Amino acid sequence: MSEKQLKKELGFAVAFSLVVGTTIGSGVFMKPGEVLEYTGGSSMALLAWLLGGVITLASGLTVAEVSAQIPKTGGLYVYMEEAYGKVWGYLSGWVQTVIYGPAIIGALGLYMGSMVTFLFGWEKEWAPWIGIGTVFFMALVNSLGTKYAGWVQTVSTGAKLIPIVLIIVFGLWKGEAPVFGADSGSGAAEFSMGAAILATLFAYDGWILVGSVAGEMKNPSRILPKAIFIGIGLITVVYLLVNAAILHILPAEQIVKLGENAAGAAASVVFGPMGGKLITIGIIVSIFGSLNGKVLTFPRVPFAMAERGQLPGARLLSWVHPAAGTPVIAILLQVTLATLMMLAANPDKLTQISIFIIFIFYSFVFAAVFLLRRRHEGRVRPYSVPLYPWVPLLAIAGSGFVVVSTLIQQPADSLAAIGITLAGLPMYWLLKRRRQTETEQHEQKAS
Repeated sequence: MSEKQLKKELGFAVAFSLVVGTTIGSGVFMKPGEVLEYTGGSSMALLAWLLGGVITLASGLTVAEVSAQIPKTGGLYVYMEEAYGKVWGYLSGWVQTVIYGPAIIGALGLYMGSMVTFLFGWEKEWAPWIGIGTVFFMALVNSLGTKYAGWVQTVSTGAKLIPIVLIIVFGLWKGEAPVFGADSGSGAAEFSMGAAILATLFAYDGWILVGSVAGEMKNPSRILPKAIFIGIGLITVVYLLVNAAILHILPAEQIVKLGENAAGAAASVVFGPMGGKLITIGIIVSIFGSLNGKVLTFPRVPFAMAERGQLPGARLLSWVHPAAGTPVIAILLQVTLATLMMLAANPDKLTQISIFIIFIFYSFVFAAVFLLRRRHEGRVRPYSVPLYPWVPLLAIAGSGFVVVSTLIQQPADSLAAIGITLAGLPMYWLLKRRRQTETEQHEQKAS
């Protein structure tokens, strides 16, 4: 579909809601302890959250121009293919299919299990199995029809704001612990700002989705940068306030020890056992909704690739349930890979791997701004990134810093992720040769 054929009906309210709704999820509750552990203190931890927001803002404004010039469905997969060719497009889809999607789903499932066991005081050994059960339950809901997944998403989107507002207001009001200058007691041997920013980027992830509807906005040159700037700016402020509130309630050292349960423990201090449980339930609902959104959207990537014959078992993966109208096999593939990852690694490691590998491809998309401007020189753009070339350069530098820092600090996991990515190349060439052979055989039979 060309840009002229797209109906330009979306306004600022929808664009703003997409930015906020797809970004705010579980990370703001799950990551404060990890960021504190990497930075060694509260002041640097808050700086990491701020820098994560700045990188995200520059990234969002940059991708907005790319998506406005490539107004097609498919997101990252299509951007890479249009800018760099079919091989790069395939690799981005391969990474989303075998690493990024399953790792994010697996991490959310494990966070879910951890919060449920914390709520009921169960043994931690139950957490992975609760997470796996939740993931497969969400797969069932999404397989039955998108209307059920949509209902879950609508309810959870409103519910996620309740614990955020309450923790900020009452935490800053009633807390007594120092917010700045608090030592985390993590005893980290070296400063790890790169790893800390990487952890915050899990909480900021989701912003790229708004760029995919640039071609359907009434006035993208005005609406898109405004929605991204205000939306990500608001999210950054909210994340800083949530962290400040938790630090104001609990000592930094305790937040590190509690990990993903820190927000729930802080709520119990402020609201008492019963109030704390209600806030924890709100956090669980938020994670549940975020998980639902991932199970709803991520399987669409392998489904789209399978329709092009770019994955083994393409006929199965592209199968749509005749009654429900959902890609059941593609959903099953994603949750099965997620389950294997849940059994092999902890949630923090899964988020690190997923954000590391996806930011490699994000870096290419950011650089595509320069490529597309040269390629389409003289063409009127529906939207141009502000402060060009500095904003795209900031996005590239920020993502490069995160990627290089992760490579240095976690070389084994990083190289493993890169290895799995490159393993997609033989698969691409094998499937391409098979399609060519089938085409030649078909032509010979026809002649």
